[in-house]
Amino acid sequence: MRAASAPQDDAVVLVVDDDLQVRNALGSLFRSVGIQAVLLGSAAELFSFGFPDAPCCLVLEVRLKGQSGLDVQARMAELGIHIPIIFMTGYGDIPMTVAAMKAGAEHFLSKPFREQELLDAVTEALQKEGSRRERLCRLAAVRDCFRSLTPRESEVMAHAASGLTNKEIAAAMCISVVTVKVHRCQAMRKMRARSFADLVLLAQTLGLVLLPSESEADEQPAIRLRPRQLGTATLA
Repeated sequence: MRAASAPQDDAVVLVVDDDLQVRNALGSLFRSVGIQAVLLGSAAELFSFGFPDAPCCLVLEVRLKGQSGLDVQARMAELGIHIPIIFMTGYGDIPMTVAAMKAGAEHFLSKPFREQELLDAVTEALQKEGSRRERLCRLAAVRDCFRSLTPRESEVMAHAASGLTNKEIAAAMCISVVTVKVHRCQAMRKMRARSFADLVLLAQTLGLVLLPSESEADEQPAIRLRPRQLGTATLA
């Protein structure tokens, strides 16, 4: 038995099933391939335990006593908890499967399933969650850099990234071209942009510049978002 590829060392699988034998069997399976698992017997135990600040996924029985797995999924969405969910059940039907997948479930496994099938699903889910967390960390770092800019620097950055020349920016902001260049250089330094292309990408990441979809790229010009309308609360 093997995991498709090793998940991160701090990755955790939350297992929720009201059948003790199933919980113990899954716990043994995950331990055998070096995956940390937390075994829980109900939805109440899950929400009481909480969700670790680490890459994690949820292996969830659909037909739990008291509160169904679909109810748990809905409650997590209400709370803004968006970790991957792998549903399992011995009584699954097509409408239930469709409902779970439409609500964002990663997989829906019908018991009995092969152990390798579950391991593959969990490994894929943990890798996906790890990548999502890395993207959020990078975005948080970019936002921190952006908050260090003065209002004028952020305005120049947005104008420049939207395609305006230094002269056009100067006219729009009623400042000199020299001042525009100073603000632009400061913005690049504080944003740790190695080139102007990097600065444009960072501006797009922050939502300072809106671009048409690739399918419309040949038909429409880039949309310029006037930074004067953004103020300093864009990333609050």
